[in-house]
Amino acid sequence: MEPLLAARLQMALTLGFHIIFACFGMGLPILLLVAEGRYLKTGDPEWKALARRWSKAFAVLFAVGAVSGTVLSFELGLLWPRFMGTFGPVIGLPFSLEAIAFFVEAIFAGIYLYGWDRLSPRAHWLSGFPIAIAGLASAVFVVTANAWMNCPQGFTLRGGKVIAAEPVSAMLNPASGPQVVHMVLAAGLVCGFGVASIYAAARLRGNDSPRVRRAMMLGLAMGALCAPLQAVSGDWAARTVARTQPVKFAALEGQFKTEAGAPLRIGGLPDPETETTRYAIEIPGGLSWLAHGDAGKVVEGLDRVSRADRPPVVVVHLAFQLMIGAGLFLLAIAFWTGGSLIVRRKIPATRPFLWLVVLAGPLAVIGLEAGWIVTEVGRQPWIVQGVMRTREAVTDAPGIGWAFAAALFIYATLTTGTLVALRHLARK
Repeated sequence: MEPLLAARLQMALTLGFHIIFACFGMGLPILLLVAEGRYLKTGDPEWKALARRWSKAFAVLFAVGAVSGTVLSFELGLLWPRFMGTFGPVIGLPFSLEAIAFFVEAIFAGIYLYGWDRLSPRAHWLSGFPIAIAGLASAVFVVTANAWMNCPQGFTLRGGKVIAAEPVSAMLNPASGPQVVHMVLAAGLVCGFGVASIYAAARLRGNDSPRVRRAMMLGLAMGALCAPLQAVSGDWAARTVARTQPVKFAALEGQFKTEAGAPLRIGGLPDPETETTRYAIEIPGGLSWLAHGDAGKVVEGLDRVSRADRPPVVVVHLAFQLMIGAGLFLLAIAFWTGGSLIVRRKIPATRPFLWLVVLAGPLAVIGLEAGWIVTEVGRQPWIVQGVMRTREAVTDAPGIGWAFAAALFIYATLTTGTLVALRHLARK
């Protein structure tokens, strides 16, 4: 296996694995604070039991996320040495800040986990706030670094070397705002619907205890709140991509030709050879409106660049459609939940609804992974948009294929161990 392919596959594996745990690392502490806060307000021991149960699951997920995140930080230097060697001074700041946020999160996670029955109830509850804040801060700092790869700024390059770096300007690039908001809301969807999915399955198996109903309610509340906000942030992100990365935007929609009044495509299969997108349902002027707020505006197509500068259109388009489809499914559940609360003052408990909630958990993860495929593969062949190609950044060290094989084995083992530990906690 050539180093470039092996490095890409290994990065995709580790990032795709870690991002799931990062989402629970952002969302679960918030659910913990809400559950324990309800205990402090009502004195109901069921809320405390729920929070304590979730804290054990959080401990497992946090530990695995810490390991996989550490691997990612090493991979940046080992697999992409030319990238880090050139642009380390530009994007080093957000990674340093992320490390500080992680240590804060780890310290207070220890206090929170071992503080049950050792701290006063209010002090213990308050010790959970730094966990939630630091978890969100970690995501913000890392995503700003990734956003910079899509919209690089804050440096002066001469002779292939950075001679002036402005790390704060790099962090505040045009893509940072929409990417950060989109990622934080995605974490809320994955965690909220993931938790609701587990307890919906328990209710389908006949466990309809108050604790199970409350747990499902909290998860659904988080997911249902984030779903409509995610739709708004997705529109913001799409407009930003259209302005700053027109080639990626064209690949998202299978738009091969530059044209005014470009149609919005639902589904379809791009054909790079004939430069057409077949079998799509087209909404005339929809893409122009999405990109520019005007159905008659010109949208740049893939014909503006050479084939060597185009991303894998089929992969990017299908991943984008999958992400949108998953998002619409979750949005429908959110509206169903909200409508039932408004009309009936309770969450639906019918079997069809519970089955849809069970499906929502895996679909949220699928939508998350598809979104990251769009973000990363859509930027190809660049590791830094318009500045450095991915092929130029990869290591030339031998044995990368064997490293990828080892990573597959390690992550398979880690996944198995995580599932066994969580199932043990569930049974206990």
